[in-house]
Amino acid sequence: MRGWIAVDLDGTLAEYHGWKGALSIGPPIPLMAERVRAWLTAGRDVRIFTARACPGADPDVPDAEIRGTIERWCLEHLGTVLPITHEKDFGMVELWDDRCVQVVPNTGRRADGREP
Repeated sequence: MRGWIAVDLDGTLAEYHGWKGALSIGPPIPLMAERVRAWLTAGRDVRIFTARACPGADPDVPDAEIRGTIERWCLEHLGTVLPITHEKDFGMVELWDDRCVQVVPNTGRRADGREP
């Protein structure tokens, strides 16, 4: 499979118990961290997909400092620095996120069968 896998940070890869500031990232969620490590071992392109990477996400903290915090978290908990983005593109093949609702393509219907 080609393309990249987007993994949300807060609540998906790292524990999230409410906003504590742009430089505060929770501990890793073991099952998801293991999944990411396995993808990396298999040669997959995995990227952190987070609103923290939006320019000006926290007007009190420079964007570079936020990005550096995420990079250090990745290195400490995943053993490597992952690319960080807040944007989708046509190369993204999967999105792992705690807030997503999957829809059946071209229908608008929920993939889990629940409506609305």
